[in-house]
Amino acid sequence: MTDLVGTCPKHRWDDWVQEGDPAGTPWSGIEWGWYTRHWRAPTGEPGDRFYVVAHGKLRGWAPIVRVERVGPFEWAICRHGDAVACTVPWPIPGFQGLRYRWWDRDAEVPFLDWMVP
Repeated sequence: MTDLVGTCPKHRWDDWVQEGDPAGTPWSGIEWGWYTRHWRAPTGEPGDRFYVVAHGKLRGWAPIVRVERVGPFEWAICRHGDAVACTVPWPIPGFQGLRYRWWDRDAEVPFLDWMVP
């Protein structure tokens, strides 16, 4: 299991929230992609999780459907539906690029106000 983590920039937060299939809603039938530049393919596979950090907090995750090359050194981490809002009880500063989950899943707690910056 290889869970990936990315940061949504503050200026993109509202757009990302509006993108679709947020936590707690049924799948719309649309597939969504998180685009990243990386010198090699991220190792996420179907069934792994893609976590999003924004405004200094973990906001939740969505199951990875696949990782697809979309250009030289550019990748889409594809997801659809079944997103889960959760956080951890400590701040997570934003960062560029991708990281791999560094906390235990047992530390995750529900995050009802995940959309509030």
